[in-house]
Amino acid sequence: MSTERLHLQRCMESSFESSIESCSAPEAASVSLEAEVPEVLFEGMREFLLQHPQWDQYRLISSALASFLFQNGCSDQGVAKHYLNGFLLNG
Repeated sequence: MSTERLHLQRCMESSFESSIESCSAPEAASVSLEAEVPEVLFEGMREFLLQHPQWDQYRLISSALASFLFQNGCSDQGVAKHYLNGFLLNG
């Protein structure tokens, strides 16, 4: 198994354990991510954010991830909520 895959697996396990501990928290938990993306996607994101000042990079990435997961069969209610909020708050 590659070192990147092992690192991702350790991060996911760590996030899962901490999310179990925080399930009783009234607000949704956040997890910090770091990712390398193709420059063309970064430039597209930058242009979108310049044209839509009500959005920020965190909302954009969360919306994109929720859309991907929901459209690919994720049935978690929290994911569905983020997916639908992306449409409702799209102003």
